[in-house]
Amino acid sequence: MNDSKKLPSQSSSSDVQAFLKKLAQTPNVKPAGRKGRLIFALDATASREPTWQEACRIQADMFDAAATLGGLEIQLCYYRGMADFEAFPWLVRAEELRRRMALVQCVGGYTQIGKVLEHTLQETRTGKVDALVFVGDSMEENVDFICKIAGELGLLGVKAFLFQEGFDPTAELAFKQIAKLTQGAHCRFDAGSARQLRDLLNAVAVYAAGGLKALENYSRTRGGVVLQLAHQIKKP
Repeated sequence: MNDSKKLPSQSSSSDVQAFLKKLAQTPNVKPAGRKGRLIFALDATASREPTWQEACRIQADMFDAAATLGGLEIQLCYYRGMADFEAFPWLVRAEELRRRMALVQCVGGYTQIGKVLEHTLQETRTGKVDALVFVGDSMEENVDFICKIAGELGLLGVKAFLFQEGFDPTAELAFKQIAKLTQGAHCRFDAGSARQLRDLLNAVAVYAAGGLKALENYSRTRGGVVLQLAHQIKKP
């Protein structure tokens, strides 16, 4: 592993703590009447092809979970190939999002998580984004750069929820850093845990639409991994 892929050294822990202290002082309030806004970002490189169709099915449930809380706007974005990154318009209908996802084909290439975070940062500066969901299985970028952008997102109150497919240790460490800097959460899943992933994504949709209180109420009824996620994002 080259130096650009190493996680920040122990000496950077004070910077992390400084970010978290600022985050604790940053409110995350959604005005009444505004729909929640969630960016749903996907790694569409070749390694994800076996589970891509499952992701297409799961996203529709996110709209249903948020419907009774005032609704949800979702923006799908993905990367694939060597430099192919695309973000669709904000959508409010599950059918339209499903249709667009069905047109996407996985293509081999490198990760572009930095572009996902930079795009989310740009979007929330023009119209508040309540949460970022990212589903991927690897990380091949400079982690210092990734963490810098994640810290900026955290200061703007955007929680990042990272769902890791598989067991890549470099990806796991990086995803945990991003989650920590945004006061979000990281969860790992495999091909056999599609139901668990669906429950967690629905919980994030509930959070984006109704805030932490709505998530707490939802987690009490669902239990299991959803309750664990609610506890994780409440940590100082």
